[in-house]
Amino acid sequence: MILKAIIDDQVYELNVPDALLTEAGPFFAQLDRDMDQGWQMSREWVGAPDRVQRCQIVADKLLTALEQENDKLGRLMAGYILSRLPGVESVELDIHGEIQNNRFNLADRQSAAAAPAPVRTVSGPGGGLDKLAAMEQAGNDVTKVFKVGKGWRFSVFDHESETWQDAPLAASEAEAARLRQEAFKARYDALQQGRGS
Repeated sequence: MILKAIIDDQVYELNVPDALLTEAGPFFAQLDRDMDQGWQMSREWVGAPDRVQRCQIVADKLLTALEQENDKLGRLMAGYILSRLPGVESVELDIHGEIQNNRFNLADRQSAAAAPAPVRTVSGPGGGLDKLAAMEQAGNDVTKVFKVGKGWRFSVFDHESETWQDAPLAASEAEAARLRQEAFKARYDALQQGRGS
């Protein structure tokens, strides 16, 4: 199996033989046990990392392995990601140490951020969600901005196709944040009017 690791404009292809995935099973299990205790993800302590967060943590170790040209460790880290995220094709690695900005691309082009929680059915005016529920759901449906190469973007969850749609690339973090705020408000308004799920 092949995992592409993207660092800025460079793409590294890591070929992980199936035999290695099988042999490394106990090593992967040990990684999981280590992460069961919680993990410092950049500035945030995560007490119980979910599957995607675990892969983001391991992706950070993959970046270190690539920087140190440690081929064996790099293949092991790639193997963990391939074993835990079925269908993953590539990982975009954040070079600034922001673990939560490591992004995964799946074979069907769906982003591997955790799918949003199901829409809560607390009715507000017009048959939609109340303000609090709409705000919470919009927060689940619109990601924070993240760096891609030299640009910035965010993703919006499309409930119809059940896939994450990437916003256009913005030149600056501030521009991406402005566009994200517009997308968040549009989703929030739609949820309140009963059109967002």
